[in-house]
Amino acid sequence: MSENITEYRNENTKNIDLLSTIDIVRKINEEDKLVALAIEDETPNIAKAVDIIAKQFLVGGRLFYFGAGTSGRIGILDASECPPTFGVPSDMVTGIIAGGDNAIRNAAEGAEDNFDEGVKDAQCLTDKDVCVVISASGNPKYLLGVLSQADKVNCKTIALTCNHNALILEEAGLGICVEVGPEVIAGSSRMKAGSVQKMVLNMLSTGAMIKIGKTYENFMIDLMPTNEKLKDRAIRIVAEIAGVNNSKALQTLLECGWSVKTAIIMLKCDLKREQAEEALRKNCGVLRRTLNSFSKL
Repeated sequence: MSENITEYRNENTKNIDLLSTIDIVRKINEEDKLVALAIEDETPNIAKAVDIIAKQFLVGGRLFYFGAGTSGRIGILDASECPPTFGVPSDMVTGIIAGGDNAIRNAAEGAEDNFDEGVKDAQCLTDKDVCVVISASGNPKYLLGVLSQADKVNCKTIALTCNHNALILEEAGLGICVEVGPEVIAGSSRMKAGSVQKMVLNMLSTGAMIKIGKTYENFMIDLMPTNEKLKDRAIRIVAEIAGVNNSKALQTLLECGWSVKTAIIMLKCDLKREQAEEALRKNCGVLRRTLNSFSKL
């Protein structure tokens, strides 16, 4: 087994149990400040990963996150937010946790040691997909099993870890290693390492969605207005981009079944719903490209 630096003892918090409550909180906050700075060093590799994911999305591929324990839960969290945020199918980004769905709520500590289960869970992968394995230590046999199966089907592989000695770095096609040092509580990788994972996955999924046209400027134009908050957001987005008041934006959204992009095209290009939908289809659903096609006429 490779040396696991995520298990080291943090010298800055050796006496944390003797501190006042405010000093405990300050110590944790001091350690958390290190996370974003550590990620900065890995932004070139994160950018490479974003480009890989976006490229595979454009050929019909999917993104899979695999992890055990905290890492698996964070992958599931990021995946579950993609459909409502970007209007993508629920199977376009999927999180899979060692031990199955029961492990989302209940600890399944032995699951990370099962190589064969990793192979089994990765049977869903194809050569169009991207597989991201996530682990603070980077050594679970479960993830090595996942990577083994991914290689068999020529699936693109990315490893995210906080340990430069991680075995998954050796096996994956691309490695992202963000070392944040020992945790506040030795071995509690739900803390700084968990923050690393959440922040990097935000970059991977959001960056890839931006690259394939799921945003316009910094608006989430493919959001699904399934509740009052999201409907209000849709109205404000349409009004802002199309340069109309909220009443006009609402009226147009009602006419086109609450499709933000369709409403924007209808308003900015003075088109009927069917014409706007056809224009979007011709431009692969990318709003900026569709608007540009009319500005060149």
